[in-house]
Amino acid sequence: MNRIAVRAAIHIAAVFAIYLSVAMLIPAAVDLYYDNDDWQSFAFTAMFMGGLALAVALATQGRTPPANTRFGFLLVNFLWITLAIAGAVPFMTSSLDLSVTDAFFESVSGVTTTGSTVINGLDSAPPGVLIWRSLLSFMGGLGVIALGLFLLPFLNIGGVSYFKIESSDIEDRPFERFQTFTVSLIGIYTVLVVACTISYVAAGMDGFHAINHAMSTVATGGFSTHDTSFVRYADNPAILWTGIVFMFIGGLPFSIMILFAVRGRLDALRDPQIRVYAGYCIVFAVAVAIYLRINMGMPFFTALTHSTFNLMSIITTAGFASDDYSLWGPFAIGCIFVATFLGGCSGSTTGGIKAYRFLVLFELLSNGLRRLIYPNTVIPVRYGDRTVPPEMQSAVVLFIASFMVLWAITIVLLSATGLDFITAVTGSLTSLTNVGPGLGPIIGPVGNFSSLPDTAKWICSAAMLLGRLEILAVLVIFTPTFWGR
Repeated sequence: MNRIAVRAAIHIAAVFAIYLSVAMLIPAAVDLYYDNDDWQSFAFTAMFMGGLALAVALATQGRTPPANTRFGFLLVNFLWITLAIAGAVPFMTSSLDLSVTDAFFESVSGVTTTGSTVINGLDSAPPGVLIWRSLLSFMGGLGVIALGLFLLPFLNIGGVSYFKIESSDIEDRPFERFQTFTVSLIGIYTVLVVACTISYVAAGMDGFHAINHAMSTVATGGFSTHDTSFVRYADNPAILWTGIVFMFIGGLPFSIMILFAVRGRLDALRDPQIRVYAGYCIVFAVAVAIYLRINMGMPFFTALTHSTFNLMSIITTAGFASDDYSLWGPFAIGCIFVATFLGGCSGSTTGGIKAYRFLVLFELLSNGLRRLIYPNTVIPVRYGDRTVPPEMQSAVVLFIASFMVLWAITIVLLSATGLDFITAVTGSLTSLTNVGPGLGPIIGPVGNFSSLPDTAKWICSAAMLLGRLEILAVLVIFTPTFWGR
């Protein structure tokens, strides 16, 4: 990796920061509308960040390096770090006066669509801060889709979106019509947010809260405008089912939505990962609903509503909560813990391991068992009607192995800060999978991360970024090979 590539990555990140500074004017306008003095801090931050980013962009102008995987990895990391740092500044300058640690944690949680928070008193927080948190989730969700849909498959470290893109008259060049796909992606994403907002309002949610929750719901980000999340709407099943529908949509592969919008490809719905994703959502939700009906005497519709909402929230890594599910009993807690690993589909706004990896892993396991009986048999690994190339098989195994190793390391590091075992285990897991809440009295569905030591917050912030960038895209830049010639 040469200096030209680093300089170019910094330049692009600086240009990106200029756009972020413009976005800060939105919460400034909201605060001004609600006659909140925080509009001044957002306006000042926008000018400061914009001027600084412009200076860096001008200072780093130069020859653009040839596009290759190493430059792609470097650029992805620079863009996400830039978004996290820029997103943190308004939290420090606002009336909340968050520390550097808390502001960075909150920003990382937003841009990675994790939804963990360190802010207490959300119900009385300035409206501009609430909108900024939701905007970070909105931008993070859009970036997550682009990451999984275009960049990670191109870098050969994850994603199966190119299976469908390659079969849509673009042959082997998924970037040939990049502009068409990008416009379609932004359009679909925005329409979903608008539709979700309208649906929340129609179900009885206040307009301001509906806008915030819609951005976070479609992005499966989990940021709420209330300390109690959706517990506030626990008695309104229409709001909860609206959230369920749009969280499920957020977990679908946007490559299929794009192919449907651009080419009317209904056959794309046969993507195997959709069946797996829908399957485990239904199984977990129904199983927990039956458990709640039998063991807690809850009316079945109420049990089904809350089990579906909370399990869908965990599986799609949205992180909302409509009830304190830590009180539901051991079976429900066990299901929720397992669901934390799952995630939605490739090219969606969700985190977690994701459905397509489970498909490939099951195929590898099945083929491995067959070879124990027939050692000389050649059995291809299939994904639907396609053969999974060796590099994707390796990427899946490498991801899951690195996920488990990093989870173990993060548990040890969090335990070293003085956290109890449950908090350390679920805090590390929920950060790596970008789910949001963990288990236990501290970071459970009715708690938050504010009481954690600063060191633990930095560890969780790093884990959230690692999980959002699919781990390998971050780890690779720390290898000597990456910086060699």
